[in-house]
Amino acid sequence: MEDVDQEQPAAPEKRLNPLQVIGSVLAAAFGVQSSRNRERDFKQGSFGPFIAAGIIFTALFIGVLYLVVTTVLSGR
Repeated sequence: MEDVDQEQPAAPEKRLNPLQVIGSVLAAAFGVQSSRNRERDFKQGSFGPFIAAGIIFTALFIGVLYLVVTTVLSGR
């Protein structure tokens, strides 16, 4: 019999829970994402949750900045 190399099927990647997605988006926004978590995020395969979380984070960030600026300027 021939010795045939059989490839092991790749283990299915676990989906990230919402807290992991939020943590990755926040870490990436502030530039402190670890390479291990970045690799985990890219291996996960689905970019939709990251796009949604990024849009939500950006909207909240702009909203907070707007509130801070209007509060400071109204106190003149």
